[in-house]
Amino acid sequence: MPELLQFLLSGVTVGAVYALVALGFTIIYNASDVVNFAQGEFVMLGGMVTFFAHAAGIPLPLAALIAIVATAAVGVALNTVAIGPARRAPVVSLIIITIGASIFIRGTTQLVFDKQLHRFPAFSGDQPILIGTATILPQSLWVVAGALAVFLCLWVFFMRTLLGRAVLATANNAMAAQLVGINTRFVMTLSFAMSAAIGALAGVLVTPITLTGYDVGLAFALKGFAAAMLGGMGNPVGALVGGLVLGILEAMTAGYVSSQYKDAAAFVVILAVLFAMPQGFFGRKSLDRV
Repeated sequence: MPELLQFLLSGVTVGAVYALVALGFTIIYNASDVVNFAQGEFVMLGGMVTFFAHAAGIPLPLAALIAIVATAAVGVALNTVAIGPARRAPVVSLIIITIGASIFIRGTTQLVFDKQLHRFPAFSGDQPILIGTATILPQSLWVVAGALAVFLCLWVFFMRTLLGRAVLATANNAMAAQLVGINTRFVMTLSFAMSAAIGALAGVLVTPITLTGYDVGLAFALKGFAAAMLGGMGNPVGALVGGLVLGILEAMTAGYVSSQYKDAAAFVVILAVLFAMPQGFFGRKSLDRV
């Protein structure tokens, strides 16, 4: 069927965005065992700050960089003000704190900016690229390339660097990590900064395609969390695969059934998979002590 390729390309594009959000979840989860539901707001901030900075006359690349740095600072502030002081609280309490932070960021953004939807120009124009019988926007290639680049960087970081190993060690046993000289406070701060920066990058890349507004973060957070759970929470490979699978499921459901059911159908399939494999595609049943 000629439309199949078009649905696949659309699914890969949106799936790459979900993968970036899921990678953000993965970083903080690996450092603290906390699921950060403010991750979607980082995506929103990336798009909103870039738009208003560009509208103020700042060149688009510099505006995007400012948005990523500013959002990373918000992530550090979230850890310093909210998560850090409550570090010894139960995990459920920490998750509730991130939900409250999400609501606070959303409300503050509405007050500082506005309630409108916004879009800034695509990086390489809007002329579709023909691939077989389907077309894809140049900005979609930026989204996919961005997701792959972030995944590769994170894989190298966690598997090939001492600092990445320190993050994993902190997640396994913070007290033991401190005893061997790891600065766990720095690890947590770095993890929130990286997670926020990745979320902002996702917002920068996807805004020329999907628009942005103060309230778009919740949907990204839910889809990114679903992707992370589907692939295996805490596993970068799982985050990438889970995001792409979720995106393709949505595109296929919207194309062959109805766009009204794409969210429900995707989550039904995810629930079925998690009932059969509670750890997700690449999750581990037990943790290896570092």
